[in-house]
Amino acid sequence: MNLELTGNYRHSALTDFLASNNISAAQIQEDHQRRLREAEQQAATEGAGNTAEEEYEDDTNETPEQKKKRKRQETVALAKIKQSKEFARRKSRRVGEPDDDEDHIAREMMHEKSRPMPGQLENCEVCSKRFTVTPYSKTGPNGGLLCAKCSKEVADGEKKNKAKKRGPRTGRRQNQSNLLDGIAQHGALSLVELCTRKVADNINDIEEFGDLPSSLLHRLSQILSKRRVLTPRTLNLFLRPDLRSIDIYDCGKLETDDFQKIFAFMPSLTHVNLRFAGQMKDKVFEYMVDRDLKIKHLQLDAANLVSDASWKQLFQKVESQLESLKLSNLDFSFDDNTVEEMCKYCSGLQRLKLKQCWKTGDNSLRAISTLNSLEHLSLNFVQETNGDNLVEIIARLGPNLRTLSLEGFCDADDRLLENIHHQCRSLSKLRLSDNAVCSDRGFVGLFQGWLNSPLEYVDLSSTRDVDNSNPDGPTDAIGLASQGFIALMNHSGSKIHTLKIPSCRHISHDAFEEVFSEGKSYPHLKELDVSFQTVMDDYLVGCIFRCCPAIKKLVAFACFNVRGVRVPMGVALIGGLKAQDPMIVEGEF
Repeated sequence: MNLELTGNYRHSALTDFLASNNISAAQIQEDHQRRLREAEQQAATEGAGNTAEEEYEDDTNETPEQKKKRKRQETVALAKIKQSKEFARRKSRRVGEPDDDEDHIAREMMHEKSRPMPGQLENCEVCSKRFTVTPYSKTGPNGGLLCAKCSKEVADGEKKNKAKKRGPRTGRRQNQSNLLDGIAQHGALSLVELCTRKVADNINDIEEFGDLPSSLLHRLSQILSKRRVLTPRTLNLFLRPDLRSIDIYDCGKLETDDFQKIFAFMPSLTHVNLRFAGQMKDKVFEYMVDRDLKIKHLQLDAANLVSDASWKQLFQKVESQLESLKLSNLDFSFDDNTVEEMCKYCSGLQRLKLKQCWKTGDNSLRAISTLNSLEHLSLNFVQETNGDNLVEIIARLGPNLRTLSLEGFCDADDRLLENIHHQCRSLSKLRLSDNAVCSDRGFVGLFQGWLNSPLEYVDLSSTRDVDNSNPDGPTDAIGLASQGFIALMNHSGSKIHTLKIPSCRHISHDAFEEVFSEGKSYPHLKELDVSFQTVMDDYLVGCIFRCCPAIKKLVAFACFNVRGVRVPMGVALIGGLKAQDPMIVEGEF
């Protein structure tokens, strides 16, 4: 009794809802039946073989206006179909066949579009089975519809015919990036390198590195920094209390608290290398001073939010324990007064590098000359300085220096080269670049009879005359020219492994030919940069490969006569007119 009452109640509620919204169940049923009858009549008409054009022509009930309108709509529909990709494919398949007429193909495609509506019954084109049409029913080869079973078989066949995807391949962009890094990789990478890159690829899924050695952590830091994915989260993976060093080459996404966290989690740090540290501020330095850290090697880049007062406090705290200091790209702080404080308290400095420090000048040079324990000195100032101060530095510190790098000191002249010749006896690296005052005669005097052992690293980039009205230079050549280059290779050719002489445009073709002539050998030379040497050609490059059996990287930008030289296996040739082509081939010279 209760069930019957409930059913009546539901029936009454549904009837009231339909009635209130003017919905008639009988009308819905009647419309459905009418659509089915119309579809059956249409199918019967098409099965009789009457085309749409003939039906329209035989329709005597059409008025001239209706017929004109129908013709116009049909023309528009056919034109739209002819612009489709499917029409182009069908036309290309039927070339040379009797039914390759464009209008015939377009009308055929138009008739195919008048397929039965979902919910109607249709016969499968393949198996002739009767089925109900759905929105997902597929079209067969001849334009008919397919049942679910035949549709699945057709889809499976299409998948099998698709070409298999190729595995990941190293693209041209990655190859060129490797070449710029001097990497000419052949064969598979080492297992350690593959594992390290795999870890870097899935860095967001890693919770900790475990007990990875420092060398692998360093490599991971390089890869992640290059990909710019070092974030506060990934930084936590490198923070281990037992480590004594940290190298982060891209701190651009780190905040001030992240720098403070480094020194909080790693109290045993002695080596700190943080690049692009734009968010390092005074409170980080204050925390370093309060923690009484034992930092011996400090390298910071772009730490422009640290004030001079904080720098002075740090130098007063670390005093003589600081052995190495490398600072670069400082334009807000670190002036001459701060450098004087550094030299006063950090008298035990053995390595000093100041690059692109905008506020340092002559007073800084005079203060640096008092650091008698310096063995490695690298300077690149923005302000113009007096050449006498550089001469004074060499006179005082020259005997102890093992590496010397001076970039952009425009006023340095031959007196500097003369002092290096007389004072320096232990140099293994020499850089003197971006200078247009030192003469070729000065370079000859530096290298001829120099009691210093052969240099291993030489960079004399852009030492040349810059008078554009006289591209050949004066009679007394300015910068490294032919005779200076010959003297350099006679002195250091037996030990040199890196040589950079780009833009030394006064070195002649004969000088290169003499240095790299048959019978001469430079067994340790691995990297050579001769960019913007207009005399360099295929013959000279071939001579270089012959005389340098250990060479791995040759940079030849803007050497327009280097066109089709054969490059030995494992050598990276960067530059030349065909730099866009694969330039690593097997050959012997």
